[in-house]
Amino acid sequence: MLEGRRVLLGVSGGIASYKSCSLARAMADRGALVTTVMTRGASEFVGPATFEALTHQPVLRSIWEPGHALDHVRLAQGSELIVIAPATAHVIARAAQGLADDLLTTILVAATVPVLLAPAMNDAMFAHPATQANLETLRSRGIAIVGPDIGPLAEGPSAEPGRMSEPDVILAHAVRLLARSGPLAGARVVITSGPTREAIDPIRFLSNRSSGKMGHRLAEVAWERG
Repeated sequence: MLEGRRVLLGVSGGIASYKSCSLARAMADRGALVTTVMTRGASEFVGPATFEALTHQPVLRSIWEPGHALDHVRLAQGSELIVIAPATAHVIARAAQGLADDLLTTILVAATVPVLLAPAMNDAMFAHPATQANLETLRSRGIAIVGPDIGPLAEGPSAEPGRMSEPDVILAHAVRLLARSGPLAGARVVITSGPTREAIDPIRFLSNRSSGKMGHRLAEVAWERG
């Protein structure tokens, strides 16, 4: 589903940006043409050379670099999917307000393709009414959101959402968005999974050692394909 597809990966300034390296590698390994756009804050956590090495594509960071004045239009119209991971509270707020004050947010304002956000921040920041209102605004505009999950944060353990979803989960949601026009888009699929049991009497039955893993994987792939 990703072979030859043009994906823009936006990386903003959060500690979870180290996971974005794995996401970029996973998409590139599956044949996607990944262009990475980093905010100024993201560069404080991960160097652009890392993403360039993983994707074999130039990394863009500023709209003001010579020769890049129209990158926001070219990338917004030339990409098939935009994934922002991590999406910090700051980037989410700017996107909800329609601000266009750096390359990444300018691309978002110009974008007409599916957008997937993977929020990542402190759990209190995620629960803040302003963040929740901004996310609801973005959902109402058709932007897809994956996560955040519950798990350890930079400051320690947490029992509330805030941790960025794992790269494989984000990748699955990205594939699903690209499959909107695929042969399974909108189809209702029923898949049975696991062993069968045939009763001999009220105590005994005949069964098999099926784990159900194949059925689970078929369900995952059907979901990814729409």
